[in-house]
Amino acid sequence: MKLFLGEYDHALDERGRVTLPKKIRAEIDDRELVLAKGFDPCIFGFDKASWEREAAKHLDTPVTDEKARNLRRYLFSAAQKVEIDKLGRILLPALLKEYAFIATELIVIGAGDHFEIWDKSRWQSYVNKSSP
Repeated sequence: MKLFLGEYDHALDERGRVTLPKKIRAEIDDRELVLAKGFDPCIFGFDKASWEREAAKHLDTPVTDEKARNLRRYLFSAAQKVEIDKLGRILLPALLKEYAFIATELIVIGAGDHFEIWDKSRWQSYVNKSSP
């Protein structure tokens, strides 16, 4: 099982790309990822197998259930496939960057079965708010 761990400071380059941390890349078998809106203002990142498992959970819920339909729409409507280039970078789609308020400085965190990309200041606020 893939396990994404850690917290890493990074920044977007002038083309809107971010280099994924080596420890995050080590958990990814191929070059394709799926990026999606997180439930907080962040971007979820899944390797292909993890995304397929997550998608299957939501596709197993009946389309007649309103909450299930709403969650499907939320997850799938903004999800996009991206490729990791030879230098370990991914291009963050404009829609997702805007959703997560990412301008330049960001944090990549491991979140178990996926990783998350946060605007650095929003991550710090989240950590400060949720710390005991």
